[in-house]
Amino acid sequence: MTPPKPRARAEKVSLWRYLRLFRADILSAQPERLYRAWMAEFRTPFFRSFMINDPALVARVLRERPMDFPKSGRVGEGLRPLLGRSVFLTNGEVWRRQRRLIDPAFGGGRLRDTFPAMLGAARAMVERLPEGRVEIESEASHVAADVIFRTLFSIPIEHATARAVFDEFRAYQRTQPILNLGAFIPLPQWMPRFHRPAARRAARRIRALIGGLVAERQREISEGTAPDDLATKILTAVDPETGDRFDRDEMVDQVAIFFLAGHETSASALGWTLYLLATHPDWQRRMAEEARAFMAAPEFAGLSRLRITRDVFREALRLYPPVPMMVRETMQDEALRDRAARKGDLVVLSPWHLHRQNRLWDDPDAFDPARWSTENGRRCAREAFIPFSAGPRVCTGAGFAMTEGVVLLAAILARFRVEPVEGRVPVLVAHLTVRARDGIWLTLEKRDDPETF
Repeated sequence: MTPPKPRARAEKVSLWRYLRLFRADILSAQPERLYRAWMAEFRTPFFRSFMINDPALVARVLRERPMDFPKSGRVGEGLRPLLGRSVFLTNGEVWRRQRRLIDPAFGGGRLRDTFPAMLGAARAMVERLPEGRVEIESEASHVAADVIFRTLFSIPIEHATARAVFDEFRAYQRTQPILNLGAFIPLPQWMPRFHRPAARRAARRIRALIGGLVAERQREISEGTAPDDLATKILTAVDPETGDRFDRDEMVDQVAIFFLAGHETSASALGWTLYLLATHPDWQRRMAEEARAFMAAPEFAGLSRLRITRDVFREALRLYPPVPMMVRETMQDEALRDRAARKGDLVVLSPWHLHRQNRLWDDPDAFDPARWSTENGRRCAREAFIPFSAGPRVCTGAGFAMTEGVVLLAAILARFRVEPVEGRVPVLVAHLTVRARDGIWLTLEKRDDPETF
């Protein structure tokens, strides 16, 4: 079965109709020819943008000259009430300082420290999952939030504050289009931004809840009673260049993006991977054998044996990259292939289109985890696979997300068979991440001889 792809609207439309389509669903608004083009130019009365699907241009923007193509402030317009000055939105020296404080918590052997918490969330999930028809996106959101809270603050999702944050985020993210009005109309700094009142109120509630967790952790650190989790590692990190640490408000900004990015993207990836496995029983069968062997005696070192699981997860990230588009801005005039970009133009990098670029990938719309062991697959992995971005601004939690994905998938497939629900083919939409309009419905059936874990 070919994975669903949004129906492209290739007809000419007026600017305002295009903007309505773009806000409703960024994927369906794109013409079909973008899956073949190396680059496309879009003009409006307010800005000009270039979507680049050429690996050489992607490398220039993300790897070779990232500081010449900073993140566009327009994309963050709708998220600033929640994320403040988080590492997701900043540029320049502010961003460098934030990464110096954050990266050590996720680097080196630190992933090993998070494995017990991930495993605890995975075990709680499979005990919670019912048999029968299940809307798996909501379950994926639940377990992804559980992983975040267990690894960040050493509390499960059942903790009262963790549950309150999760409930607020669940309501918040569905109200957010991927781009705010500010993405289309450059507004002066003094002009009030167009943030929905409900979203502003939800952002204040979320930040207040997170602020309470951060303040409590700071108190535990001062008393010497803090657990050795990610929050403690980040709050006690010292900038080697300035000697500074994050204060409370700065840490609230970072926790907000950890939760929004880590929870939303992981939930999207897990839901679509399970759907692909449900519609490809041959790969599910192979992966289940590997998963059951791992879950019989799970340990961090054993993750290297989950080769099929990792390839399945990478293939799902290729077909359904959780963040479908990233936007950068030119700092100077640039030559982009045969076009001249001016200072202030937008450069759009689309994992959604790059991962399905039919000049690069063999049979790009097919689900084929075996491609990752082919010469073409390895080349494309280096040049045209960016689910977590690339270069200096690659997601600091990329390794964390890959580990989390294979652990959760192994736990589910060791316990359950998954099948699609007839007549419930998911319809793609893009909010903050690539999700299904009416959820992803699967039938779960416990295996006859599940491993005990």
